[in-house]
Amino acid sequence: MAETENPFVPEGLVPEKDDNAKPKGPVRRAAEAVLDFFTGSMIQLIPLIMAGGLFRSFAVVLGPDLLNLISQESPTYLFFNDILFDACFYFIPIYLGFVSARKIGATPVLGALMGGILISPDIVAAASEGGSGIISVYGFEIAAANYSQSVLPIMLAVPLIYVVERWIKGWMPDALSTIFTPFLTMVVSVPIVLIILAPLGNLIGGAIGEALFALADLGGFAILIFMAVLGAFWQLFVIAQIHMPIILLAQVQIIQVGYDPYIFVAANCCSFAVWGCALGAFLRLRDKDQKAQSLGYLVAAIVGGVTEPTLFGINMRYRRTFLGMFVGGAVSSVVACLLGVTYYIAGGGSNFLVFLNYLPGGLMNVAFGVGTAVLAVVVSAVVTYLFGFTSRELETTEAEAEADAVVPGAMDF
Repeated sequence: MAETENPFVPEGLVPEKDDNAKPKGPVRRAAEAVLDFFTGSMIQLIPLIMAGGLFRSFAVVLGPDLLNLISQESPTYLFFNDILFDACFYFIPIYLGFVSARKIGATPVLGALMGGILISPDIVAAASEGGSGIISVYGFEIAAANYSQSVLPIMLAVPLIYVVERWIKGWMPDALSTIFTPFLTMVVSVPIVLIILAPLGNLIGGAIGEALFALADLGGFAILIFMAVLGAFWQLFVIAQIHMPIILLAQVQIIQVGYDPYIFVAANCCSFAVWGCALGAFLRLRDKDQKAQSLGYLVAAIVGGVTEPTLFGINMRYRRTFLGMFVGGAVSSVVACLLGVTYYIAGGGSNFLVFLNYLPGGLMNVAFGVGTAVLAVVVSAVVTYLFGFTSRELETTEAEAEADAVVPGAMDF
C-alpha cells in the first residue's frame, strides 16, 4: 500500500515528494536495479520458504521436543521433517531460477532448467564424499560442487541467460526461434555458469555465511553492541529503505544453513518494541481519540504485524517515543543474544504468530523467543509512558480530553 493511501497514517505526516530532487546517477540506478532483481525474486519464494519452515515446525511440535506424540524415527516425523522440508529447500535453485527469470524478463523455464543443471544428480554425486570431485564441461575438467539449497549461483546465472537469449533472438529467424533459441541459449550459458558464475556465487555465499557467523567470534561486548544497535535502530533502517540488503543476507543464510541467530532476531525485537510504543502511548495519553488511535495501531501490529501505523502515527508525531523503541529493542536484542535465541523461518510472521519462527529450535528456543518479545514490549511501554512525551504535549492532550468531556449544548446557569 502506498503511503498516501495508508489509512493509519495521520494527514501531514507523510513526506511529500520533492519534484526538484537531483536525478539519480548511473551507479545508484544500477545498484537499485540489482537490489530490485534480488528482492523481487526472493519475495516470490517467501510462501515456499515459510511452508518449508512450518513443515519442520509441525514435526517438532509432534516430536519428542514438545508434545512427544511421535518419535524422531516415526515415518510421520521423517515425512514432515525431512521429505517435505527438503522438497522446499533442496530444489531452491530450480524454484529461484524460474521466478528470477520471470522477474528479469527471460524465459522462466530456462531459468528453472539452469537450476536443475546446477543440482543434477551426476554433479551432486561427483561433489559428494567418495565422488570423483571433477566434472567435464565441453572437455574442460572443473571441480564439482553441490549447489543444492544455494541462492547466489542461480541468481548470477539468470541475468546471463537473459542477455544471451535476447542476443540470439535478435538474429534468429522467427520460424526457427522456438526450436533453436532455447537450445543455443543454454549451449552458450551452461559452460559460463558452471565454470565461472556458479563457483563465484558459491564463494560469495560462503563469505556471507562466514561473515554472519564470525559475529559470534567477536566475543564479549562486541556482539552484544552489534545486537543492541541493530535492535534499537532497525525500524529506522526500514523507514530509510536501507534494510533490504541486510534482509537479503539473512535470507540467504537461512536458506543455505537453516537458521539465523542475529539479524532476524534483532529485527523482531525492534518490531516488538514498536508495539510497546503504541501500548505506552495508549496508557499515557488522555484524549480519547488519540487513545483509540494508539489502540488501533497496537491491534494492527499484533494482528497484522504492521508497524508503520505506530511509527508514523505516534513515533513521528511524538519524537520522544522513539526512546522507548531504542531502549526496548536494544535491551531485548541483547537478552536474546545471551539466551541464544535463533530464528528459523525467513519471511516468517512478525505478528502474534511469531512463535512459529522459533519452533524448529525446540521448546526452550520458543520460550526464550517469546520471552524476549514480551520484554521488548514491556520495556518500551514503560519508557514511552515515563519519558515519551514532553510536558507541553501532555498538557495539550489533557486539554483536548477535557474539551471532549464537555457536553455539547449544555446550558450554563
